[in-house]
Amino acid sequence: MLRRLRVLAATLLLTGALAAGAGVAVAPPAQAAARTVDGGRLDWGVKESFLTYVTGPVAQGGWTLLDGAASGFRFHSATGSYDPETGALTAAFGGGVRFTGHEQNGTHRLDLTLRAFTVRIADGRGTLHADVAGKDRETGRTSTSSQAALATLDLGGLDMRGAGSPIALDGVPATLTAEGERAFAGYYPAGTALDPVSLSVDVRAPGAGSDEEPAPPEKPADGSGERGEGAGKAAAGKILDGAVDWGVRRTFRDYVTGPVAQGSWRLGGGAEDGGALFRFGRAEGSYDAEKRRLDARFAGTLHFTGERLDLRLSGVSVTVRDGRGTLVADVTDDGDTAGNTPVVTFPAGRLKAAEGLVAVTDAPAKLTAAGARAFGGMYEAGTAMDPVSVAVALDAGADLPALPDLGSDPGPSASPQPADAAGKRRAAAGAAGETGSSSTSPAVPLGVGAAGVLLAALLGYAAVRRRRTASAAPGPEATEATDDAGKPGTTD
Repeated sequence: MLRRLRVLAATLLLTGALAAGAGVAVAPPAQAAARTVDGGRLDWGVKESFLTYVTGPVAQGGWTLLDGAASGFRFHSATGSYDPETGALTAAFGGGVRFTGHEQNGTHRLDLTLRAFTVRIADGRGTLHADVAGKDRETGRTSTSSQAALATLDLGGLDMRGAGSPIALDGVPATLTAEGERAFAGYYPAGTALDPVSLSVDVRAPGAGSDEEPAPPEKPADGSGERGEGAGKAAAGKILDGAVDWGVRRTFRDYVTGPVAQGSWRLGGGAEDGGALFRFGRAEGSYDAEKRRLDARFAGTLHFTGERLDLRLSGVSVTVRDGRGTLVADVTDDGDTAGNTPVVTFPAGRLKAAEGLVAVTDAPAKLTAAGARAFGGMYEAGTAMDPVSVAVALDAGADLPALPDLGSDPGPSASPQPADAAGKRRAAAGAAGETGSSSTSPAVPLGVGAAGVLLAALLGYAAVRRRRTASAAPGPEATEATDDAGKPGTTD
């Protein structure tokens, strides 16, 4: 994909005072309680030259993203802990990637799987760990290792204490360890520079919700769909809230942001970007428990734009009949709108309410004939699309599933500064989240307060987010194949 320069400036407000010739007393810091890591993502491209080798003329291989990992090598659903007093951070992420190459007689001499990534930071040192399964280059014997220390992370003396939420690190240099050398079957020696690591994780105080209360969902004028104290159960079969999660198609997203379309996407009307999928929320509609039928309408819009591409989805709804689900949307292509278009179908099974929720999780979806027309013939009817997840609440107290890898993306300040030559990290305070317009999340390095009295400082930083281009011989799971017309192909 195209390399993108992301430039960001943020204000670092350290513990202290901003004064002109006046002394200000500073109270001693309060005891900081340990916090829970709950949400966020890790971005790590492993090593660009390794990806080129895997997909090049020697190895002639590729890679497969696993367990919900997103394009661009994004790993999701952070869990762990953070101690603001010591700065110790442990963040474990879902998702993985498998590399294969050198195929011989139906097997691969190169077969390496990395998953369950964990970043551990303590005493100013950082390490990236992962579960590893790989083959020995000489014997072909497969070995596994749990939470192998793949790389050391150069924090550059960054003080991790006293951070708020989210905690974010961008472009942290990573170096292969001796254990990582064994994990990579000796393809690279210990000390080799790997791709930099970026992460953004949400932290919560014990027993608390998120640091900032989300804005309440918009309520219909007639008061229907209201949730809260006293709302209790809805009228029989009435939906109080809900969400549908769908990534459209991973390789379509890669095509949109890749070297052919050179585009992006934008969300509106309350839709959210989870990195690997999009969420349409604020559901309303009905559920018939006896007939196991669902009719749910969702808020939000999704607009893809790029070279020869202008596709907008709105008015998203889901119906379930006889165990079969259909995702329907108003589809606008180059200004022409086709309303109530059945885009994909998916198996829904025997719907049943549990703990106030009716849900279908990760149902495999296939493109309909109308959906194929909506995508301008890019894909044929029956093409496998990203799975669909639906959850609707019939109870006011029912909790919808969390968006798997949303995290809180700090937004840019009003006055971005030019990138410095090295693209180094800078310490900065976490800012409020923003709705992204592409699949790449900005990340603001974490804010720190280690001194008693300091002036407020404005520090700019820039991070060059390495995105693979067509010349890097991307693998089949990294970019979309293109036909002669420059449209995305159907191989995954």
